[in-house]
Amino acid sequence: MIAIVGRPNVGKSTLLNHLLGQKLCITSRKPQTTRHLILGVKTEGNVQMIFVDTPGIHRGGRHAMNQRMNRAASSVVHDVDAVLWVVDRAIWTEEDQQVLDRLASIEQPVVLAINKVDQMADKAALLPLIRKYSVMREFAAIVPLSALQKTGLDELEKALLPHLPSSDFIYPEDQLTDKSERFFAAEIIREKIIRQLGEELPYQTAVEIEQFKQEGGLLRIAGLILVEKEGQKKIVIGEGGERLKKIGQQARIDMQEMFGSKVMLQLWVKVRRGWADNERTLNSLGID
Repeated sequence: MIAIVGRPNVGKSTLLNHLLGQKLCITSRKPQTTRHLILGVKTEGNVQMIFVDTPGIHRGGRHAMNQRMNRAASSVVHDVDAVLWVVDRAIWTEEDQQVLDRLASIEQPVVLAINKVDQMADKAALLPLIRKYSVMREFAAIVPLSALQKTGLDELEKALLPHLPSSDFIYPEDQLTDKSERFFAAEIIREKIIRQLGEELPYQTAVEIEQFKQEGGLLRIAGLILVEKEGQKKIVIGEGGERLKKIGQQARIDMQEMFGSKVMLQLWVKVRRGWADNERTLNSLGID
C-alpha cells in the first residue's frame, strides 16, 4: 500500500486519477478539496498497487474538521509499505516543511514526486532542483513528472514497485476503490460547488446524500448541501436558484457517466451552524 501525501493543492488527487486511468478523486484549483482518505486500486497483470490519497497537510485549520484531516494524513503513513510525497516543482512553503518534519519519524521508504515540471520555463533548472531535494532526507527515488500531462508516470510506478510486498491480491482485479457509490455522489456534488463558487464561499460546505435508490434504469439521488450561515445559503442557491441548478446539472452529467445509469438528482441547501466543529456531523460525513 502506498500513501500519497503532500500539502494542499500540489496535485495529489490528479496524480492518483491518472495513475488509475479513471477519475476517482474530485479535483479543483482550491486547497483542501480532498477531505477523506480515498483508496484507489490499480491491477495490471500480476501486480496490484493500492494507493491512498490523503487530505493536504496544512496549517491554520481552526475547525475540528481541519484537525481530523491533518490527523488522518499524518497517521496513515505509519501503516503503509511506501510513501509517495508530492511537491510542486520549485515552490516550497511552510506546509511543505511541515510534511517533511512529519516524515522524519517514519521508517517506510519515501519516493519524492516533483510535480508540474511542465510549467518550468528553464528545464536546465530541474537537475539543481533534484539535488536540492536530495539533501533534505534520504529518498528511495526522486521522480520529476507532470500529473496533468501524464508524463513521468511510468517512471514513478517503476520507482514504487520494488517497495511493495509479494502477496496475493488484496482486492478483486476489477475493484477500483473501497468507497461506496453514495460517497462518490456526495463528492461529485461538492466538486461542482467548489468550482461554481470560486472565491465567493469559504470551505464551510458539506454534502449529505439522503436518498440513493435505483429504480429500473433510473437512479434517484437526493443531496443535502450544508452551510454555516444564511448568507452562504443564498450564495449557493444563486439568483432565482440558477447557481444551484447549474451545480445539479453538472453533477448529474458526471454521475451518469460514473454510475452508468440515468440520474434524477434533487438538491437542497440547509443552514447547520457549526457543522465543521460538530463531532456527530463529521462522523456522519465520514471525515476521520
